[in-house]
Amino acid sequence: MDQHSKSIDGALRARAQRVIPGGMWGHQNSPRLPAGYPQYFSRAQGCRTWDADGREYIDFLCGWGPMILGYGDADVEAAADRQRALGDAMNGPSERLVELAELMVETVPHADWAMFSKNGTDATTACLTIARAGTGRRKILVARGAYHGAIPWCSPSVAGVTEEDRAHLVYYNYNDVGSLEAAAELCKGDLAAILVSAFKHDLGKPHELPTVTFARKARALADSADAALIVDDVRAGFRLAMGGSWETVGVRPDMAAWSKAIANGRALAAVTGNDRFREGATRIFTTGSFWTAGVSMAAAIATIRKLSAVDAVAHMRAMGQRLRDGLDAQARKHGVPLRQSGPVQMPVLLFENDIDRKLGDTFCLEALARGVYLHPAHTLFLSAAHQEADIDKALAVTDEALAAVARL
Repeated sequence: MDQHSKSIDGALRARAQRVIPGGMWGHQNSPRLPAGYPQYFSRAQGCRTWDADGREYIDFLCGWGPMILGYGDADVEAAADRQRALGDAMNGPSERLVELAELMVETVPHADWAMFSKNGTDATTACLTIARAGTGRRKILVARGAYHGAIPWCSPSVAGVTEEDRAHLVYYNYNDVGSLEAAAELCKGDLAAILVSAFKHDLGKPHELPTVTFARKARALADSADAALIVDDVRAGFRLAMGGSWETVGVRPDMAAWSKAIANGRALAAVTGNDRFREGATRIFTTGSFWTAGVSMAAAIATIRKLSAVDAVAHMRAMGQRLRDGLDAQARKHGVPLRQSGPVQMPVLLFENDIDRKLGDTFCLEALARGVYLHPAHTLFLSAAHQEADIDKALAVTDEALAAVARL
Protein backbone atom coordinates (compact mmCIF):
# COMPACT_ATOMS: atom_id res chain seq x y z
CA MET A 1 0.00 0.00 0.00
CA ASP A 2 1.58 3.32 -1.06
CA GLN A 3 1.49 6.51 0.98
CA HIS A 4 -1.26 8.06 -1.15
CA SER A 5 -3.75 5.31 -0.35
CA LYS A 6 -3.71 6.43 3.30
CA SER A 7 -3.69 10.17 2.66
CA ILE A 8 -6.22 12.90 1.94
CA ASP A 9 -4.64 13.16 -1.51
CA GLY A 10 -5.17 9.43 -2.04
CA ALA A 11 -8.79 9.62 -0.95
CA LEU A 12 -9.42 12.48 -3.36
CA ARG A 13 -7.83 10.51 -6.19
CA ALA A 14 -10.05 7.52 -5.44
CA ARG A 15 -13.16 9.70 -5.44
CA ALA A 16 -12.09 11.39 -8.67
CA GLN A 17 -11.62 8.05 -10.44
CA ARG A 18 -15.33 7.37 -9.99
CA VAL A 19 -16.57 10.65 -11.48
CA ILE A 20 -13.79 12.04 -13.73
CA PRO A 21 -12.47 10.10 -16.76
CA GLY A 22 -9.01 8.91 -15.80
CA GLY A 23 -9.29 10.68 -12.47
CA MET A 24 -7.60 13.81 -13.80
CA TRP A 25 -6.64 15.39 -17.10
CA GLY A 26 -4.02 17.46 -18.86
CA HIS A 27 -0.57 18.31 -17.58
CA GLN A 28 -1.96 18.60 -14.04
CA ASN A 29 -2.27 14.81 -14.05
CA SER A 30 0.34 14.03 -11.41
CA PRO A 31 0.10 10.23 -11.84
CA ARG A 32 2.26 10.92 -14.89
CA LEU A 33 4.90 12.14 -12.45
CA PRO A 34 6.99 9.82 -10.27
CA ALA A 35 5.04 8.23 -7.41
CA GLY A 36 5.20 10.56 -4.45
CA TYR A 37 4.01 13.77 -6.09
CA PRO A 38 0.80 15.22 -4.67
CA GLN A 39 -2.11 15.85 -7.00
CA TYR A 40 -4.31 17.96 -4.72
CA PHE A 41 -3.44 21.16 -2.89
CA SER A 42 -5.11 22.98 -0.02
CA ARG A 43 -3.69 26.51 -0.16
CA ALA A 44 -0.93 28.75 -1.51
CA GLN A 45 0.71 32.05 -0.61
CA GLY A 46 3.63 33.93 -2.10
CA CYS A 47 6.01 31.37 -3.57
CA ARG A 48 4.75 28.52 -1.37
CA THR A 49 2.08 25.86 -1.75
CA TRP A 50 0.62 23.33 0.69
CA ASP A 51 -0.67 20.01 -0.55
CA ALA A 52 -3.92 18.42 0.62
CA ASP A 53 -2.05 16.65 3.41
CA GLY A 54 -0.52 19.87 4.72
CA ARG A 55 3.03 19.53 3.39
CA GLU A 56 4.64 22.87 2.50
CA TYR A 57 6.76 23.48 -0.61
CA ILE A 58 8.82 26.28 -2.07
CA ASP A 59 7.10 26.24 -5.43
CA PHE A 60 9.07 26.48 -8.67
CA LEU A 61 6.13 25.56 -10.88
CA CYS A 62 3.94 28.57 -9.96
CA GLY A 63 0.68 26.83 -10.88
CA TRP A 64 2.26 25.80 -14.22
CA GLY A 65 3.19 29.43 -14.88
CA PRO A 66 0.31 31.77 -14.02
CA MET A 67 1.59 32.95 -10.64
CA ILE A 68 4.05 35.66 -11.67
CA LEU A 69 3.65 38.01 -8.70
CA GLY A 70 3.09 35.17 -6.26
CA TYR A 71 0.01 33.44 -4.94
CA GLY A 72 -2.48 35.81 -3.30
CA ASP A 73 -0.70 39.03 -4.24
CA ALA A 74 -2.40 41.72 -2.16
CA ASP A 75 -2.65 44.36 -4.88
CA VAL A 76 -4.10 41.97 -7.44
CA GLU A 77 -6.56 40.54 -4.94
CA ALA A 78 -7.71 44.02 -3.92
CA ALA A 79 -8.36 44.96 -7.55
CA ALA A 80 -10.26 41.73 -8.14
CA ASP A 81 -12.33 42.25 -5.01
CA ARG A 82 -13.29 45.78 -6.04
CA GLN A 83 -14.54 44.58 -9.42
CA ARG A 84 -16.28 41.55 -7.90
CA ALA A 85 -18.33 43.90 -5.72
CA LEU A 86 -19.45 45.71 -8.87
CA GLY A 87 -20.03 42.69 -11.11
CA ASP A 88 -18.17 40.00 -12.99
CA ALA A 89 -20.01 38.20 -15.82
CA MET A 90 -22.73 40.58 -16.94
CA ASN A 91 -24.72 41.19 -20.14
CA GLY A 92 -21.69 42.95 -21.55
CA PRO A 93 -18.17 43.86 -20.48
CA SER A 94 -17.25 46.35 -17.81
CA GLU A 95 -15.02 49.37 -18.30
CA ARG A 96 -12.11 47.10 -17.38
CA LEU A 97 -12.21 45.62 -20.90
CA VAL A 98 -11.29 48.94 -22.51
CA GLU A 99 -8.78 49.79 -19.78
CA LEU A 100 -7.01 46.46 -20.23
CA ALA A 101 -6.92 46.75 -24.01
CA GLU A 102 -5.46 50.25 -23.67
CA LEU A 103 -2.86 48.95 -21.20
CA MET A 104 -1.85 46.07 -23.48
CA VAL A 105 -1.42 48.45 -26.42
CA GLU A 106 0.61 50.78 -24.22
CA THR A 107 2.80 47.94 -22.89
CA VAL A 108 3.39 45.83 -26.01
CA PRO A 109 5.32 47.67 -28.77
CA HIS A 110 3.88 45.71 -31.71
CA ALA A 111 0.28 46.08 -30.52
CA ASP A 112 -2.26 48.42 -32.10
CA TRP A 113 -5.18 46.41 -30.69
CA ALA A 114 -6.01 43.65 -28.21
CA MET A 115 -8.82 41.14 -27.76
CA PHE A 116 -9.46 38.71 -24.92
CA SER A 117 -10.54 35.17 -24.15
CA LYS A 118 -9.88 32.66 -21.35
CA ASN A 119 -7.22 30.07 -22.26
CA GLY A 120 -3.95 29.99 -24.13
CA THR A 121 -5.49 27.62 -26.67
CA ASP A 122 -8.18 30.25 -27.33
CA ALA A 123 -5.49 32.81 -28.06
CA THR A 124 -3.26 30.73 -30.33
CA THR A 125 -6.27 29.48 -32.29
CA ALA A 126 -7.60 33.02 -32.70
CA CYS A 127 -4.21 34.15 -34.01
CA LEU A 128 -4.28 31.50 -36.73
CA THR A 129 -7.89 32.29 -37.62
CA ILE A 130 -7.15 36.01 -37.88
CA ALA A 131 -4.08 35.32 -40.03
CA ARG A 132 -6.17 33.28 -42.45
CA ALA A 133 -8.93 35.88 -42.50
CA GLY A 134 -6.41 38.66 -43.07
CA THR A 135 -4.49 36.94 -45.87
CA GLY A 136 -7.09 34.73 -47.53
CA ARG A 137 -4.58 31.86 -47.32
CA ARG A 138 -4.45 28.53 -45.49
CA LYS A 139 -0.95 27.28 -44.63
CA ILE A 140 0.63 27.72 -41.19
CA LEU A 141 4.29 26.99 -40.42
CA VAL A 142 4.71 25.31 -37.01
CA ALA A 143 7.85 24.01 -35.28
CA ARG A 144 8.13 20.26 -34.81
CA GLY A 145 7.49 19.27 -31.20
CA ALA A 146 6.15 22.68 -30.18
CA TYR A 147 3.17 22.92 -27.83
CA HIS A 148 0.52 25.50 -28.71
CA GLY A 149 -2.54 24.22 -26.85
CA ALA A 150 -5.04 21.41 -26.37
CA ILE A 151 -7.25 21.36 -29.45
CA PRO A 152 -7.16 19.10 -32.52
CA TRP A 153 -5.05 21.36 -34.75
CA CYS A 154 -2.17 21.33 -32.24
CA SER A 155 -2.85 18.76 -29.51
CA PRO A 156 0.11 16.50 -28.61
CA SER A 157 -2.36 13.60 -28.65
CA VAL A 158 -3.73 12.11 -31.86
CA ALA A 159 -6.74 10.51 -30.15
CA GLY A 160 -9.91 11.94 -31.67
CA VAL A 161 -7.89 13.96 -34.19
CA THR A 162 -8.33 13.65 -37.95
CA GLU A 163 -5.81 14.30 -40.70
CA GLU A 164 -8.04 17.14 -41.86
CA ASP A 165 -7.54 18.93 -38.54
CA ARG A 166 -3.87 19.41 -39.41
CA ALA A 167 -4.06 19.37 -43.20
CA HIS A 168 -2.65 22.89 -43.60
CA LEU A 169 0.18 22.74 -41.06
CA VAL A 170 3.72 22.58 -42.45
CA TYR A 171 6.57 21.82 -40.06
CA TYR A 172 10.05 23.25 -39.56
CA ASN A 173 12.77 22.85 -36.92
CA TYR A 174 13.05 25.65 -34.39
CA ASN A 175 16.22 27.78 -34.79
CA ASP A 176 16.98 26.04 -38.11
CA VAL A 177 16.95 28.73 -40.79
CA GLY A 178 17.27 26.27 -43.67
CA SER A 179 14.36 24.21 -42.39
CA LEU A 180 12.23 27.34 -42.01
CA GLU A 181 13.06 28.50 -45.55
CA ALA A 182 12.22 25.09 -46.99
CA ALA A 183 8.88 25.02 -45.19
CA ALA A 184 8.03 28.50 -46.46
CA GLU A 185 8.90 27.46 -50.02
CA LEU A 186 6.47 24.53 -49.76
CA CYS A 187 3.70 27.02 -48.94
CA LYS A 188 4.53 29.56 -51.62
CA GLY A 189 1.37 31.42 -52.62
CA ASP A 190 -0.68 30.00 -49.74
CA LEU A 191 1.20 31.02 -46.59
CA ALA A 192 -1.02 32.62 -43.93
CA ALA A 193 1.32 32.63 -40.93
CA ILE A 194 4.56 31.55 -39.33
CA LEU A 195 3.91 30.48 -35.74
CA VAL A 196 6.86 30.50 -33.33
CA SER A 197 7.21 29.80 -29.63
CA ALA A 198 8.81 32.44 -27.43
CA PHE A 199 11.64 29.93 -27.14
CA LYS A 200 11.95 26.20 -27.74
CA HIS A 201 10.52 24.56 -24.61
CA ASP A 202 9.61 21.03 -25.67
CA LEU A 203 8.78 18.73 -22.77
CA GLY A 204 11.75 16.78 -21.44
CA LYS A 205 14.25 18.32 -23.85
CA PRO A 206 16.87 21.06 -23.47
CA HIS A 207 15.38 24.49 -24.00
CA GLU A 208 16.71 26.89 -26.65
CA LEU A 209 16.39 30.65 -26.82
CA PRO A 210 15.70 31.92 -30.34
CA THR A 211 18.79 33.02 -32.22
CA VAL A 212 18.77 36.49 -33.72
CA THR A 213 19.42 34.96 -37.14
CA PHE A 214 16.41 32.66 -36.86
CA ALA A 215 14.12 35.40 -35.55
CA ARG A 216 15.11 37.82 -38.30
CA LYS A 217 14.62 35.17 -40.98
CA ALA A 218 11.13 34.38 -39.65
CA ARG A 219 10.29 38.08 -39.83
CA ALA A 220 11.72 38.41 -43.35
CA LEU A 221 9.91 35.35 -44.68
CA ALA A 222 6.60 36.57 -43.25
CA ASP A 223 7.15 39.99 -44.78
CA SER A 224 8.06 38.62 -48.21
CA ALA A 225 4.88 36.50 -48.26
CA ASP A 226 2.71 39.22 -46.69
CA ALA A 227 1.92 36.61 -44.01
CA ALA A 228 1.61 36.97 -40.26
CA LEU A 229 4.48 36.33 -37.88
CA ILE A 230 2.85 35.07 -34.67
CA VAL A 231 4.67 34.63 -31.35
CA ASP A 232 3.07 32.19 -28.92
CA ASP A 233 3.84 34.01 -25.67
CA VAL A 234 1.31 32.04 -23.63
CA ARG A 235 3.99 30.40 -21.50
CA ALA A 236 6.64 33.11 -21.39
CA GLY A 237 4.69 36.36 -21.60
CA PHE A 238 5.83 39.04 -19.10
CA ARG A 239 8.67 36.87 -17.71
CA LEU A 240 11.35 37.63 -20.30
CA ALA A 241 10.30 41.16 -21.32
CA MET A 242 7.24 43.25 -20.62
CA GLY A 243 6.74 44.03 -24.30
CA GLY A 244 6.86 40.43 -25.46
CA SER A 245 9.50 37.72 -25.39
CA TRP A 246 10.94 38.41 -28.86
CA GLU A 247 11.83 41.95 -27.78
CA THR A 248 14.93 40.18 -26.42
CA VAL A 249 16.04 39.42 -30.00
CA GLY A 250 14.83 42.69 -31.50
CA VAL A 251 12.08 41.18 -33.65
CA ARG A 252 8.42 42.14 -33.39
CA PRO A 253 5.57 39.91 -34.54
CA ASP A 254 2.33 40.88 -36.22
CA MET A 255 0.38 39.08 -33.50
CA ALA A 256 1.06 37.42 -30.17
CA ALA A 257 -0.92 35.06 -27.97
CA TRP A 258 -0.89 35.62 -24.20
CA SER A 259 -2.30 33.80 -21.17
CA LYS A 260 -0.87 32.12 -18.03
CA ALA A 261 0.71 35.06 -16.16
CA ILE A 262 -1.46 37.84 -17.59
CA ALA A 263 -3.82 37.97 -14.57
CA ASN A 264 -1.69 36.32 -11.86
CA GLY A 265 -3.68 33.12 -11.72
CA ARG A 266 -7.10 34.13 -12.98
CA ALA A 267 -8.46 32.74 -16.22
CA LEU A 268 -7.67 35.17 -19.01
CA ALA A 269 -5.97 35.16 -22.40
CA ALA A 270 -5.25 37.84 -24.97
CA VAL A 271 -4.31 38.36 -28.58
CA THR A 272 -2.36 41.48 -29.48
CA GLY A 273 -1.90 42.55 -33.08
CA ASN A 274 -0.88 45.30 -35.45
CA ASP A 275 -3.01 47.27 -37.86
CA ARG A 276 -2.13 44.94 -40.76
CA PHE A 277 -4.41 42.34 -39.15
CA ARG A 278 -7.02 44.59 -37.57
CA GLU A 279 -9.56 43.98 -40.35
CA GLY A 280 -9.03 40.22 -40.18
CA ALA A 281 -9.67 40.36 -36.43
CA THR A 282 -12.97 42.18 -36.99
CA ARG A 283 -14.17 39.59 -39.53
CA ILE A 284 -13.76 36.39 -37.53
CA PHE A 285 -16.33 35.06 -35.06
CA THR A 286 -14.91 34.17 -31.67
CA THR A 287 -16.73 34.31 -28.36
CA GLY A 288 -17.36 32.72 -25.00
CA SER A 289 -19.91 33.28 -22.26
CA PHE A 290 -17.22 34.28 -19.74
CA TRP A 291 -14.76 36.05 -22.03
CA THR A 292 -15.82 39.54 -20.93
CA ALA A 293 -15.95 38.80 -17.18
CA GLY A 294 -14.59 41.81 -15.33
CA VAL A 295 -12.81 40.30 -12.31
CA SER A 296 -10.04 38.64 -14.29
CA MET A 297 -9.56 41.81 -16.33
CA ALA A 298 -9.26 43.91 -13.18
CA ALA A 299 -6.70 41.40 -11.91
CA ALA A 300 -4.79 41.64 -15.19
CA ILE A 301 -4.66 45.44 -15.05
CA ALA A 302 -3.26 45.30 -11.53
CA THR A 303 -0.81 42.53 -12.48
CA ILE A 304 0.65 44.29 -15.52
CA ARG A 305 0.94 47.63 -13.73
CA LYS A 306 2.70 46.06 -10.75
CA LEU A 307 5.05 44.00 -12.92
CA SER A 308 6.21 47.24 -14.52
CA ALA A 309 6.34 49.21 -11.27
CA VAL A 310 8.55 46.71 -9.42
CA ASP A 311 10.65 45.73 -12.49
CA ALA A 312 9.62 42.14 -11.96
CA VAL A 313 11.45 40.88 -15.05
CA ALA A 314 14.79 42.02 -13.61
CA HIS A 315 13.96 40.51 -10.22
CA MET A 316 12.99 37.15 -11.69
CA ARG A 317 16.13 37.17 -13.80
CA ALA A 318 18.28 37.82 -10.72
CA MET A 319 16.58 35.10 -8.67
CA GLY A 320 16.79 32.67 -11.57
CA GLN A 321 20.49 33.37 -12.01
CA ARG A 322 21.06 32.84 -8.29
CA LEU A 323 19.36 29.46 -8.54
CA ARG A 324 21.23 28.48 -11.71
CA ASP A 325 24.63 29.45 -10.32
CA GLY A 326 23.97 27.56 -7.10
CA LEU A 327 22.84 24.42 -8.91
CA ASP A 328 25.83 24.54 -11.27
CA ALA A 329 28.23 24.73 -8.33
CA GLN A 330 26.46 21.87 -6.55
CA ALA A 331 26.47 19.67 -9.65
CA ARG A 332 30.22 20.17 -10.05
CA LYS A 333 30.79 19.43 -6.37
CA HIS A 334 28.86 16.17 -6.50
CA GLY A 335 30.05 15.21 -9.97
CA VAL A 336 26.55 14.75 -11.40
CA PRO A 337 25.66 15.58 -15.03
CA LEU A 338 22.98 18.23 -14.41
CA ARG A 339 22.19 20.35 -17.47
CA GLN A 340 20.27 23.58 -17.07
CA SER A 341 18.87 25.33 -20.14
CA GLY A 342 16.38 27.98 -21.14
CA PRO A 343 16.11 31.48 -19.71
CA VAL A 344 16.99 31.63 -16.02
CA GLN A 345 13.46 32.84 -15.22
CA MET A 346 12.08 29.69 -16.90
CA PRO A 347 14.65 26.90 -16.66
CA VAL A 348 14.43 23.19 -17.28
CA LEU A 349 16.60 20.86 -15.21
CA LEU A 350 17.70 17.69 -16.98
CA PHE A 351 20.49 15.16 -16.56
CA GLU A 352 22.79 13.97 -19.34
CA ASN A 353 22.11 10.48 -20.69
CA ASP A 354 19.11 10.10 -18.36
CA ILE A 355 16.99 8.17 -20.86
CA ASP A 356 14.77 6.54 -18.24
CA ARG A 357 14.73 9.75 -16.12
CA LYS A 358 16.04 7.84 -13.12
CA LEU A 359 18.41 10.67 -12.19
CA GLY A 360 15.84 13.39 -12.76
CA ASP A 361 13.11 11.57 -10.89
CA THR A 362 15.41 10.84 -7.95
CA PHE A 363 16.56 14.46 -7.78
CA CYS A 364 13.03 15.87 -7.86
CA LEU A 365 11.62 13.35 -5.38
CA GLU A 366 14.45 14.01 -2.93
CA ALA A 367 13.79 17.75 -3.24
CA LEU A 368 10.04 17.22 -2.88
CA ALA A 369 10.51 15.23 0.33
CA ARG A 370 12.46 18.19 1.74
CA GLY A 371 9.92 20.84 0.72
CA VAL A 372 10.95 22.07 -2.73
CA TYR A 373 8.59 21.52 -5.66
CA LEU A 374 10.39 20.96 -8.98
CA HIS A 375 9.46 19.04 -12.12
CA PRO A 376 11.68 16.43 -13.80
CA ALA A 377 10.78 17.38 -17.39
CA HIS A 378 8.69 20.56 -17.63
CA THR A 379 9.72 24.21 -17.72
CA LEU A 380 10.02 25.70 -14.23
CA PHE A 381 8.99 29.24 -13.33
CA LEU A 382 10.42 31.94 -11.11
CA SER A 383 8.08 34.62 -9.75
CA ALA A 384 8.42 38.06 -8.25
CA ALA A 385 7.57 36.47 -4.89
CA HIS A 386 10.78 34.39 -4.85
CA GLN A 387 13.35 36.17 -2.71
CA GLU A 388 17.02 35.48 -1.99
CA ALA A 389 16.16 33.65 1.22
CA ASP A 390 13.78 31.36 -0.68
CA ILE A 391 16.41 30.58 -3.31
CA ASP A 392 19.04 29.89 -0.67
CA LYS A 393 16.70 27.64 1.29
CA ALA A 394 15.87 25.76 -1.90
CA LEU A 395 19.57 25.40 -2.72
CA ALA A 396 20.22 23.85 0.68
CA VAL A 397 17.65 21.22 -0.30
CA THR A 398 18.95 20.67 -3.83
CA ASP A 399 22.44 20.13 -2.43
CA GLU A 400 21.13 17.14 -0.49
CA ALA A 401 19.08 15.97 -3.47
CA LEU A 402 22.10 16.06 -5.78
CA ALA A 403 24.11 14.15 -3.19
CA ALA A 404 21.44 11.45 -3.37
CA VAL A 405 21.76 11.40 -7.17
CA ALA A 406 25.54 11.03 -6.84
CA ARG A 407 25.04 7.91 -4.73
CA LEU A 408 23.08 6.09 -7.45
